[in-house]
Amino acid sequence: MNLLLISLMLGSLAFVSTAPTNKIRWCLKSSQEMIKCKALIAIDSSFGCVQRQNSRECIEAVKAGEADAITLDGGDIYTAGLAPYKLHPIIAEDYGPTSDTCYYAVAVVKKGTVNSINDLKGRKSCHTGLGKSAGWNIPIGTLLASKQIQWTDIEDKPVEKAVSEFFLASCVPGADRNTYPKLCQLCGSDCSRSHSNPYYDYAGAFKCLEDGLGEVAFVKHSTVSDGVHYELLCPDGTRAPIGSYKTCHLAKVPAHAVVSRANEPDRATLIHKKLTSVQGFSLFSSSEYSGKDLMFKDSTKRLVKLSPTTDSFLYLGAQYMSTIRSLKRELSSAPPGGIRWCAVSHAERSKCDTWSTLGSVDGAAVVECQTALTVEDCVKKIMRREADAMAVDGGQVYTAGKCGLVPAMVEQYDAAQCSNTGSVSASSYFAVAVVKRTSEVTWENLQGKRSCHTGLGRTAGWNIPMGLIHNQTMKCDFDGFFSGSCAPGAQTGSKLCQQCIGSGRAVGDDSKCKASADERYYGYNGAFRCLVEDGGDVAFIKHSIVPDNSGANHATWDKTLNINPLDYNLVCPGKKVPITQYESCNLAKVPAHAVVTRPEMRDEVVRILNDQQAKFGATGTDDSFRMFDSDGGKDLLFKEKTKCLQMVESGSGYDKFLGPSYMAAMKSLRECGTASDLEKSCTFHSCQQKN
Repeated sequence: MNLLLISLMLGSLAFVSTAPTNKIRWCLKSSQEMIKCKALIAIDSSFGCVQRQNSRECIEAVKAGEADAITLDGGDIYTAGLAPYKLHPIIAEDYGPTSDTCYYAVAVVKKGTVNSINDLKGRKSCHTGLGKSAGWNIPIGTLLASKQIQWTDIEDKPVEKAVSEFFLASCVPGADRNTYPKLCQLCGSDCSRSHSNPYYDYAGAFKCLEDGLGEVAFVKHSTVSDGVHYELLCPDGTRAPIGSYKTCHLAKVPAHAVVSRANEPDRATLIHKKLTSVQGFSLFSSSEYSGKDLMFKDSTKRLVKLSPTTDSFLYLGAQYMSTIRSLKRELSSAPPGGIRWCAVSHAERSKCDTWSTLGSVDGAAVVECQTALTVEDCVKKIMRREADAMAVDGGQVYTAGKCGLVPAMVEQYDAAQCSNTGSVSASSYFAVAVVKRTSEVTWENLQGKRSCHTGLGRTAGWNIPMGLIHNQTMKCDFDGFFSGSCAPGAQTGSKLCQQCIGSGRAVGDDSKCKASADERYYGYNGAFRCLVEDGGDVAFIKHSIVPDNSGANHATWDKTLNINPLDYNLVCPGKKVPITQYESCNLAKVPAHAVVTRPEMRDEVVRILNDQQAKFGATGTDDSFRMFDSDGGKDLLFKEKTKCLQMVESGSGYDKFLGPSYMAAMKSLRECGTASDLEKSCTFHSCQQKN
C-alpha cells in the first residue's frame, strides 16, 4: 500500500513538473495556425502550441489549463466570459489610426447587384461564422431591429431558422448542416467554423462573394481593398464606395482580443511582454503560412494591454452586449413585469426589501433588490443584467453613461413641477463649499487645509470643486492640495482617506473610506458631519444640506441636537457669505440625480417607477411606504428632497442630460487622469463613445 501511495505521489509530481508553467501555450484552430505557431517557437521557445478544432474547444482548453491564451472576436469573447469559463480579455488588437481598438462591421456587395440593405430578402449571403461579430451578431441584429427578419423569440423558433427563411441560401460556418441545411448550402462540403473551411472568417466570407456564391458578404471594413468592383450597403438604404466605411457601416465594434484565465495578472503581463518583445518574427502576417488572419488579424498594428479589472462585459460594452442578448433573446432573471433595484449599504438594502415586500402584486414582486458594495459595482451589475436600475448623482451618471447606460428618470425637487403637464423645468441644485463661521478659511486659502468630500467622482463633492481647483492651479496633484481629506472611494492609505472614520465598529471595520453609507462621512450628510465633527475645514456638498441637518431638522448623528445653521458660511471665489445666499455664492448649478439603466430597459423602468410613485410617492395612494423617505438613514435609494420622478426625454444620452458646461468640466478634470478603473475600462475603446 505504501509503495502504491508513493507511486501515485511520484506520478502526480511528474504530471506537475511536465506542465509548462513558464511557457505561453497558444491555442490554434487549424493546421495553418499550427505551422505559424511552430515558426514562432523556432524564434522564441517560451511559446508553446496547442491545437483544437474550433474557438469553443480552445476556450475550454484555456479554462482547463491545457492552454493559456487565444485571440477571439467579440462574439467569442462574450461566450468566453460566461460561466463556467469566465475568461478575461487581457490584450486588444489595435488596427491603427483608422479605427484603433475597434473595427467597422460592413455589408459588401458587387456593384450593381443589390439596390440597398432593404433588398436582401431572398438573396444569398456570406458570413464569417456563426456567432461572430461582423459576420453574424451585427448584421443579423441589424436586420432584426429593422424588422426585415421576422422573429419573435427563441420559444417561437431559433434565430438560425428565421435567418434561413430570410436568405435564399448562405454560408454560415459553424451552423448545423443537418438542422439548417440552407445556412451551409454555399459552404460546400465543409461548413466548419475553422480555417479548414475556405469560406470561414473575413477573407473566407469575401471569397464566398468573390467566387459568385453569395450576393452579400458581412465582413470588417479592412477586408476589401477593391474599390472598383465592390461597394457598401448603408443602414439608411443607400450605397457607398468601399472607402466610405466610416459613414457607411452597420456598427463599430470592439477589436479582437487575447483572452486568458481571470485572476492571473502576472501571466497576463508575461503574455503581453513576450508578444511585444518577439524579434525576427511577424505576428501580424499570415501569407507565409497559406492563410489569412492566423493567430492575429493581419490588419493589426500593435497590441494594447488591458486593465486587470477589465472583464468581457466591460470590454465589449453595454451596446454590444445588448445586441448579442437581443439575438439570443436571453431571459432576464428580473421578476416578470418587474425590475431589480441595486442598493448600496445595509440601510439601503433594508429599505429596498420593505419596498419590494409592500409593492408586490398578488404575491409577485414588482421590485426586487440586489446589493453591491459601491455605486460602481451596481453599475457593473446593471451592465451585466444582474440588476436593472438605481438613482445616482451627476458624476455617476457620467461614468454610467461612459459604460453605455442611459438616464431614464430624474429626481424633481420642486413639487409644483410634478403636476406641470407642459414644459418641465429640469430639476437641479447648487454645489457649494461650506466652512464654519468662526473659521478663517476662504476659497483663496484652501490649499493646505483639510477637506470633506461626498465621494470621489461625485458632482458637488468632487467633480465641481476639484475641477475649479484644477482650472486655477493647472496642477493635478489633488492628493497633495489638501493636508488631509475624506473622499470616500479614494485609495485606502492615501491622504484623501486620512480624515475618514469608517462605520465606527470596534473591530473588523473595513468600511473606512468606502464609497457607501457604511462610511459615516460618505455622501452629502456625511461630508457635512465630517465638517461638524472637525474632520475637515471645508465640506463640498449641495446647498440644502446644512438646513436639512440643523435646527429643527437635526441630523440623527447630532448627539447634542444643537447644530445652528447660522454657525456656517459659504465660500466661493471672492466671497464668504451666509448659507442662505447660495444662489450668488456657489461653485456651479448642476443636474439633479437620475435613475440609470440599460438602453433596452429604459421604457420598462419608466413604466414601473411611474406606477410605483403613484402608489408610494410623496402624494401616493398607499402610505404604508414612502419611496422618498429614509428611516434609519439619509437619502436612501433616493434623495429625501425628491417630490417626484420625471421621465428623461427618450433618446437623451448622459451627455445631453448633464449639459455642455458639466461635460466641459468633466473633460477638464479627466485631463488629470482621474477616471475610475471602471470608467477607464468602459472608455478603453472609441467604439461606443460619443464624447
